[in-house]
Amino acid sequence: MPGPSLLPLACLALLSTALLLTATWTDCWVVNSDDSLEVSHKCQGLWRACVTNLLDGIRTCDQYDSILATHPRRRVLTRSLLLVAGLLCSCGLVALLLTLTRAQLLGTDPRTRIRLAWAAGCLLAAGGFPGALGSLWFAVEVAMERTLPTQPRGPLTGYYEWGWSCWLGIVGSAGCMATALGLACCLPGLWLPGRRGPGHQIRSRLHPPIYILDSSV
Repeated sequence: MPGPSLLPLACLALLSTALLLTATWTDCWVVNSDDSLEVSHKCQGLWRACVTNLLDGIRTCDQYDSILATHPRRRVLTRSLLLVAGLLCSCGLVALLLTLTRAQLLGTDPRTRIRLAWAAGCLLAAGGFPGALGSLWFAVEVAMERTLPTQPRGPLTGYYEWGWSCWLGIVGSAGCMATALGLACCLPGLWLPGRRGPGHQIRSRLHPPIYILDSSV
């Protein structure tokens, strides 16, 4: 059975998917301060922007007006890619967890579970790639904006840096792709011990062995 061998990969997939979903719905993708005195701390996310007053600790958030409204390119692209990545990785995680259970709907054939594990690996890889692409695109856009010569310079202009949500998106996406790579490496060796594999079984059914009797006395 592939279950015990896939348990570490399932734990990695669970952690990575949780990080990816957390990054999608949290609001600290980019961090900046309003002035050089650092009296406030502002986080901008994919769905809203929050400002924390460092003097009294009061935190206020502004929800973006509409999903269809005009937003910066990095926000729209990252939002779309992270939503797709979260959906695909969640489906891959569910498929991988099903291979660890004794669900009756999967039947008794171990090859069904292995095929499901292959499907889980494909879903995790397909979800990790857009997640990594969106997170890295966002990080590059922030870095480029910081180095633009048109940005205002001065003691009260503030600064930009990557927030922890951006890092969670990168780490979660990398974890999903690492899980898919681990499945691709482990699954070929998870056939039932003592059997030669499904290809040999199919060939044996198509070409049964021929026995030659020695009739000599």
